[in-house]
Amino acid sequence: MEEPRLRIEALPGGGPPATRRALARADGARAIVLVEGISDQIALETLAARHGRELDREGILIVPIGGAQAIHRFLTRFGPRGRRTQGPNVRLAGLCDAGEADVFRRSLERAGFGSRLTRLDMERLGFHVCHEDLEDELIRALGAASVVAVLDSQGDLGSFRTFQKQPAWRGQPLERQLRRFMGSADRRKLRYARLLVDALDLDEVPRPLERVLAHV
Repeated sequence: MEEPRLRIEALPGGGPPATRRALARADGARAIVLVEGISDQIALETLAARHGRELDREGILIVPIGGAQAIHRFLTRFGPRGRRTQGPNVRLAGLCDAGEADVFRRSLERAGFGSRLTRLDMERLGFHVCHEDLEDELIRALGAASVVAVLDSQGDLGSFRTFQKQPAWRGQPLERQLRRFMGSADRRKLRYARLLVDALDLDEVPRPLERVLAHV
């Protein structure tokens, strides 16, 4: 699994190149997981590897769609009204931030997955919603002290301490500071998606991540 992870992190253009690269492998996939961004892709692929799964061999593709607003296009292509070369048995799943849950829900309804979908209905379809976002889920699962230890192990603790002194973040809860710090730089967000999943106790994996992989 290491090769795909390095290939994703090396993409200089972010979402669109990563999306194109994933879609180039979509033909014949047994299952497709639609996620908002590359950090979600890295986290799920890392978690799958920790569980001993080989997604490529299983025919499972995780596609970063480049933001929640793009979800309808992908559901139209791969959903029940628009399946192409994948055939009728392809399984779909997805992961999104809490703030984008309504976008995913409405798009699922428009694409023919059901009407008046509830959050539970979405989960039954394989589409799971983070409590806030990926970083929030990982920070809550690990605990703030463990996340700080990971920062320290990567030589980023000094940068984080400087960040904490910024007027807008001084005195804020540690968990909020960590979440903002993780998301304040694209490369940092991608790197820590892998590092924090690697640090997880597999008995404490955030439910949305665990369930979306279990669906496929």
